Amino acid sequence: MTDYKKLLGKRIQVIRKSKNLTQEKLAETIGIETPSLSYLETGKYSPSIETLQKLAKALNVQPWEFYYFSEISPEEQKAELKKALDDNPKLVDILYKFYKSIEY
Repeated sequence: MTDYKKLLGKRIQVIRKSKNLTQEKLAETIGIETPSLSYLETGKYSPSIETLQKLAKALNVQPWEFYYFSEISPEEQKAELKKALDDNPKLVDILYKFYKSIEY
């Protein structure tokens, strides 16, 4: 069985480090003790919704980004996009307009 608390904690840690923040600084910013943040990052505890919201705000990410546990290969991305496009003509229109707006 997958230990989602550990995966979530690791993801919080990776994002924190990518922002060049120490545990001490992030814990202070969101109003928790440093050991509590350490317990979150090691998966010993799960964050409350409120703490997750504070983490997202402090780290300037969307809360769902904490649950993005693995990278998707380009082949998987293409397959997922193709299925989404096949199932949703409105999405085709939106993506086409976006593509044309950034085309170089």
